[in-house]
Amino acid sequence: MLAKSDEHRPSISLHQRILSELEAEILSGRWPPGHRVPSEKDLCLQYQCSRMTVNKALTQLARAGLVMRKRRSGSIVLSQKAESAILQIYDIRDEVKALDRAYGHSILENAVSRPSRHEQDLFNVSSRQNLKRVVCLHFADGAPFCLEERLINLDTVPEAESEDFATLSPGPWLVDHVPWSAGEHRIAAKGADEVAAKHLALAAGEPVMVVERQTWRFDQSVTHVRLTYPGGSHTLTARFTPTQHA
Repeated sequence: MLAKSDEHRPSISLHQRILSELEAEILSGRWPPGHRVPSEKDLCLQYQCSRMTVNKALTQLARAGLVMRKRRSGSIVLSQKAESAILQIYDIRDEVKALDRAYGHSILENAVSRPSRHEQDLFNVSSRQNLKRVVCLHFADGAPFCLEERLINLDTVPEAESEDFATLSPGPWLVDHVPWSAGEHRIAAKGADEVAAKHLALAAGEPVMVVERQTWRFDQSVTHVRLTYPGGSHTLTARFTPTQHA
């Protein structure tokens, strides 16, 4: 009999179940760096499956940088170095609170639609797969702080389809619900387009800072987001250390 929390979850393949459960052990810290992952033989016995199924899951964990596989000695959990990335995935709410200002957000758009040709290429999905589009305006002391325009891959995050994001904005909601294994940032200084100017109370063409981010969970895209900040009121700061001598 299924536990209540599992009753409405979509069925997943055994391969995906193994991948998710091993990933959870690593990302939760229950398997710390250096921990030896159970052998393929032991995992085959545990999940009552073929060695090919287990091997596929372990290979994906290795590609994501979560484990190192060695012939004969098996798979070892690697240290996760997200804290050393120049840009981390951060919560805009925390940004606002760090400035000692009151935070709020408003959902301007929340809809499911078929992807455009550009979005098909961006997410590597077919024209028949649904994406969720969410537009969220973040506030600091009641004034517009950041415009968030986000697409979510519902094949990867099906539970997002019914979420209204009224209590928790899309960014932290996704971090809570979907572990990500790879991300990419792009930052640009631009002139505000009509949509950004309208919502951020700017004149069209006024300077803005645009941060675009896409994340993946193994070989599946999770989300793409475009964050637009008024250019004169926001900076990005990162602390880093050298990896080798100059």
